[in-house]
Amino acid sequence: MTKTLLVTDSASDIPQGASGICVVPLEVTFGSDTFQDGVDLNHRQFYERLIESDQLPTTSMIPPARFAAAFEEGLAQADELLVVTLSSKLSGTYESALAAAAVYPGRVHVVDSLNACIGEAVVVRRARQLLDEGMGAAAVAAQLQQERHQVRLVALLGTLEYLRKGGRLNAAAAVMGEVLAIKPVISIEEGEVAVLGKARGSKNGANLLKKQILVAGGVDFSRPYMVGYTGLSDGLLQKYIADHGDLWETETHQLPQGSVGATIGTHVGPDAIAVAFFAQD
Repeated sequence: MTKTLLVTDSASDIPQGASGICVVPLEVTFGSDTFQDGVDLNHRQFYERLIESDQLPTTSMIPPARFAAAFEEGLAQADELLVVTLSSKLSGTYESALAAAAVYPGRVHVVDSLNACIGEAVVVRRARQLLDEGMGAAAVAAQLQQERHQVRLVALLGTLEYLRKGGRLNAAAAVMGEVLAIKPVISIEEGEVAVLGKARGSKNGANLLKKQILVAGGVDFSRPYMVGYTGLSDGLLQKYIADHGDLWETETHQLPQGSVGATIGTHVGPDAIAVAFFAQD
C-alpha cells in the first residue's frame, strides 16, 4: 500500500508536530531578529512582540532549498508527498515548493490552497480526510484544485492600526475609523485579500460576519471547518461562538479552533476573529 505524507507551510497555522503532517516554517523578522515561524517563535510570543513594536515585522517565503530538505526527509519515510501551500498570490512559497518538487517527478504533488491561515488549514485537513479515505496523492491533489474554490475565509478585524502601519489605509482614514469604531470584514477571494464590508461597532461587525457566512450558502459540515483568532486572548472569539450558535449548534457540539499566526496577524493585528469553511455546493 502506498504511503503518503502530508506537507504544508507554517502559514496554515497548523502546529509543529501535528499528527501525520510535516510543517515547513516561514521566517518572521523583527528588526535584526529573525525567527522560524512556529519553531522558535510561537503565536503568543509573536503577538507580544507585534504589540510592542513600532514597525511591522516581515515574513519571508520558504526558499526551494528548505522545501528540498523537507521533501528528502519526507520521502525517506513515505512513498509520495502531498504538499499544500499558502496562496501563490500572497507569497512565492508555492513556486518554491514546485521548484523543489521538480527533482522528484511523480512523487511530490503540490497544491496552491489559494488561501492562508485557517483557510489554508481547512484545505490541509480536507487533504487528510481524502487520504484517510484511501485516495492517492495525485487524485487528492486534483480534487483539492477543484474544491479550493469553495473555501470561504471571512474575518472581522478589531483594529485598523495595522492596516495603516502596512500602508493599506491612510492615517486620516484609520483615525476616523477608530473614532467611529469601524470594524471591517475581510475575506480571501481567489487567493487575494478583499474587503467585504464595514460596520460600526463589534456587534454590527459580528452580524456582518454572520451575514457573509449565510451569503456563501452556509457551512458544509461534511468537510473541514474552523474558527480562529488573533492576539493574546480568544475572548472575542468565544463571545462570537456563544452569540451565533445557531450557525452550527445543530450540526456540531465543538468547533475546531486555532490561533492565527504571523502571516496574516502581521497585517490585521490582534483582536480579529475568523471563520473558514467549505461552502455548500
